[in-house]
Amino acid sequence: MSVAADSRYGPAPLPAARGPVSAALLAALRGAPRELPGGLGAGFGAVAAALTDEDLQLTLFLCYELHYRGWSGVDEAWEWEPSLLALRARAERPFEAALRELAGPLPAVLPTGVPGALADLVAADDGPPLAATLQRRADLNQFREFVTHRSIYHLREADPHSWALPRLGGPAKAALVEIQTDEYGNGRLDLMHAELFRTTMDRLGLDTGYAAHLERVPAVTLATNNLMSLFGLHRRLRGALLGHLAAYEMTSSLPNRRYGNGLRRLGFDPVATRFYDEHVEADAVHEQIAAYDMCGGLVRAEPALASDVLFGAAAALALDALLAAHLLTAWSAGESSLRPRAENLAAA
Repeated sequence: MSVAADSRYGPAPLPAARGPVSAALLAALRGAPRELPGGLGAGFGAVAAALTDEDLQLTLFLCYELHYRGWSGVDEAWEWEPSLLALRARAERPFEAALRELAGPLPAVLPTGVPGALADLVAADDGPPLAATLQRRADLNQFREFVTHRSIYHLREADPHSWALPRLGGPAKAALVEIQTDEYGNGRLDLMHAELFRTTMDRLGLDTGYAAHLERVPAVTLATNNLMSLFGLHRRLRGALLGHLAAYEMTSSLPNRRYGNGLRRLGFDPVATRFYDEHVEADAVHEQIAAYDMCGGLVRAEPALASDVLFGAAAALALDALLAAHLLTAWSAGESSLRPRAENLAAA
């Protein structure tokens, strides 16, 4: 007798296609591993559209998830199918080029200047006021939408950055372990940040299944997640991965305080706000560890990676600003920031 999988911990069911390439890939994934059509994804060449291309971003997410929890009903041998990896590479090239263009020119710094340069990037970040909006004005439906977007990452929080662990040594590795240990609740399920977020989702009446809201989030949300996977799965981008984590840790405390206050304004209890309250305290400590011990330790050992660290941080901040702008623009127009439900798309 078969036992049903626990939807909270994956693997998730395959989503609907968002274009011809993701459609071809999904059709293939439903069968036995085999060579994909030659040249599939060759049209992914427009760098300017890569960050908001629904077909490209879903294709990348489908490929990357094979390295995480996989897909329900999909043969695990697909993970290393050469033609699938070739498709992934064709999608990654314009995606990475778009990220570098988005991050813009970065200052040339000596390894000793990397922590200070990270602080300067964070200080100069003037993205849309999403956290302030959620704290002061957002209604319950808007807060639920925000949590829906973030669920794609937070239900596997810390996993993408853990790809760096076997690629590091010395002080940088020790610092990353210290941060990740907190993220994973020091080995206690109830303290894992992903579980705390799941509790927040439950209090908000949202489906807490792993990737349960994948169908509803747009390309820009997928891009913020694909960014981490791109950095994490390529050893050459290990510096960018640590820079990305540092940017997250260095910009976390104040927004999370605002998110928690926003939920309190809407009448929610400490159980619902615990995820955000925990990050106010934890990330205040992580900020220094990430900048000085982790990133500083990395560039002391590998000075050539200094520019990669700054690129990863700048890309994280800029892409999160695009996502914030998407939410605020939709809300200011009285619209949803989410994609229509599948049944509504089918009826359109």
